Amino acid sequence: MNKKISDKDKKDWENFLSNSESLPNKDLNSKEKIAKKIKTFDLHGFSLSDANKKVTELILDSYEKRVNKLLIVTGKGLHSQNEKDPYVSKDLGILRYSVPDFIKSKHELMNLINSIEDADISDGGDGAFYIFLKKKL
Repeated sequence: MNKKISDKDKKDWENFLSNSESLPNKDLNSKEKIAKKIKTFDLHGFSLSDANKKVTELILDSYEKRVNKLLIVTGKGLHSQNEKDPYVSKDLGILRYSVPDFIKSKHELMNLINSIEDADISDGGDGAFYIFLKKKL
């Protein structure tokens, strides 16, 4: 490696230091472009059938509007009325597990989705999940 600095480089550096014009911050510009659109929806109080319909609408609408991430709040099933139905597990919340399974069973929806993941504790933990949507072409 050459340890000598050329006269041209020295002159360019001096011009740069003496110039009072500010340079654009490329980091700020790139962060603005990366900004994600996030939509949240709470399914508390929805029946399973209504929740599945609503989630289908949300996914289709969000994809069209170029939303990157959905946060779907289902609740943990602690207050559900499933103890009245002998065919439903008393340990599992209805929406918490059924809505993601419904989405995964629909190829039309899965074609728009990159992944479905459990939510961070700050976003509802076990009572919520994320849907990461693909970019609209």
